[in-house]
Amino acid sequence: MGTRQEQFSGTREIRDAHQFDIAQLEDYMLSHVEHFHGPLTVRQFKGGQSNPTYLLESPSGKYVMRRKPPGKLLKSAHAVDREFKVISALYAADFPVPRPHVICKDEAIVGTMFFIMEYVEGRIFWEPDLPGLDPEERTAIYDNLGETIAKLHSFDHEKIGLGDYGRPGNYFARQISRWSKQYYASQSEKLEAMDKLIAWLPEHIPDDESVGIVHGDFRLDNMIIHATEPKVIAVLDWELSTIGHPLGDFTYHLMAWQTPEIGIGSAGLLGKDLKALGIPPEDEYVAAYCERTNRSDGIQNRDFYSAYNLFRIAAILEGIAGRVRDGTAASAHAERAGKAVPPLVEMAWSYAQRAGAA
Repeated sequence: MGTRQEQFSGTREIRDAHQFDIAQLEDYMLSHVEHFHGPLTVRQFKGGQSNPTYLLESPSGKYVMRRKPPGKLLKSAHAVDREFKVISALYAADFPVPRPHVICKDEAIVGTMFFIMEYVEGRIFWEPDLPGLDPEERTAIYDNLGETIAKLHSFDHEKIGLGDYGRPGNYFARQISRWSKQYYASQSEKLEAMDKLIAWLPEHIPDDESVGIVHGDFRLDNMIIHATEPKVIAVLDWELSTIGHPLGDFTYHLMAWQTPEIGIGSAGLLGKDLKALGIPPEDEYVAAYCERTNRSDGIQNRDFYSAYNLFRIAAILEGIAGRVRDGTAASAHAERAGKAVPPLVEMAWSYAQRAGAA
């Protein structure tokens, strides 16, 4: 099978299901991307579970295209137009995202809506224990990761032009409803613990109405790290971003500490010798985030948030598994998604029980 680093890094020939007319894209770029000139060559990134992502190379430089996948899609999924909007606002606010070039809503060009952004040169780590690095560099990378998510959650979304990017308030109620519906729309087998979670979660939402920009999938392998420095230079994959609850976003990020290797997404740190690796333990990482975001009382109700986030990722993975059945999944590894759902649901229910669920 090889390591996750080998499986997901780099590019490949374009998958048959994701082919399009390259000459037509080149013509479009000539008139819509500043300083672009051909000829254009295209390869597909191996990663990108959800929206097919392509490396565009030309004499004028490298670019990245993200597009909606072709075929039957769940409502509200694969919103590349929203992704373009948020990175445009954050780029202008000096947050580390790739420079956005253009969005094309005309499906006649490549078959679906797409956008083009700059290609950011750097390192992507698919293993959260950062093999091959020394402990000091791991410590510094995780410190910068924590600083980056705290910076994101500190923006006033209205001031940076995202006032209409999502409805503030009732974030968890809306998310639980959304992912419950999407889960049932893709469901392949009945899981009793999932039914219990879907009933329990909406009744036990903590009374905290913080509001901010949430990434929705903030994890190490969605970051580009500087080639030689322990610094995040681009946060990728904003498809699930919205205006929501920062603690939902941050505690999702904490799943890296709470999960073992489950075969999909970020492999977890559970059971690893964090001290020897130079990676901060979960409580220390939480304390640093709370200090950076002025949460003097820490994070209450962490078991609820853990149950919620594990439920949510299980629902997302069930959707990916559904797209495998429908033939629209973007990654060759997406079929592994369905196998990860039952253990995630069991973990989610165990956190719910710790929070008092019966």
